[in-house]
Amino acid sequence: MWDPGKYLDYADLRARPFYDLVSRIGASAPRRVVDLGCGPGNLTVSLRERWPSATLECSDSSPEMVTAARARGLDAALLDVRDWTPAPDTDVVVSNAVLQWVPDHSSLLRRWAAALPAGAYLAVQVPGNFNAPSHVLTRELAASPAWASRLAEVVLREDDAVSAPQEYANLLADAGCAVDAWETTYVQPLHGPSPVLEWITGTALRPIRAALSDPEWEQFRASLAPRLADAYPARPDGVTWFEFRRVFFVARVSA
Repeated sequence: MWDPGKYLDYADLRARPFYDLVSRIGASAPRRVVDLGCGPGNLTVSLRERWPSATLECSDSSPEMVTAARARGLDAALLDVRDWTPAPDTDVVVSNAVLQWVPDHSSLLRRWAAALPAGAYLAVQVPGNFNAPSHVLTRELAASPAWASRLAEVVLREDDAVSAPQEYANLLADAGCAVDAWETTYVQPLHGPSPVLEWITGTALRPIRAALSDPEWEQFRASLAPRLADAYPARPDGVTWFEFRRVFFVARVSA
């Protein structure tokens, strides 16, 4: 279960990759703009502001997120991204921090590129930090004797959940697209007690939270917190630096 409130913690920092991605889309007057995995809709509304004459389509697989997006006035649909098919007038597709949850999403990208009209833009951002201490420590704790039996069915993202920028560039170039691919590591200043724990609670820890009872969840958090504090020590001024690697690509379908 996604918690829109927790996800919106650090909303400004979480939004930076979205805006960096969308800024590289060159569409001037698209007919239809699609946000796949719109979350609570706080970023989707900026697409409506940029292209006010376009039909705005958005969806998410989380009922909680769809409810939050609809509260912002968006006509959000409850939809698994794997089931989405582009309408004939789709000129811009944005997928921000979604495809890392989809195994073999390369096949989706090929299918979308083949189905989109000539000149359409496909803009994707995925996290590339699954080998960071925050995620490694989480996986190690989940696999420890204290937790392995209770979390045996939980799938946590490994570093191979996403590809390198060049791999995406090759995939979409082979699919007939012009591709702009890159990566960025943001060094995020986090504040407060256990800030890295709070950060990943809204994303990476979601499958663990869903698998545990409330008392078990609090116990897991209490075990993980000191491990994260050792890996991400706070500065004397209270700032905790958190490296936040992202992989981006914008592909334009050739005529």
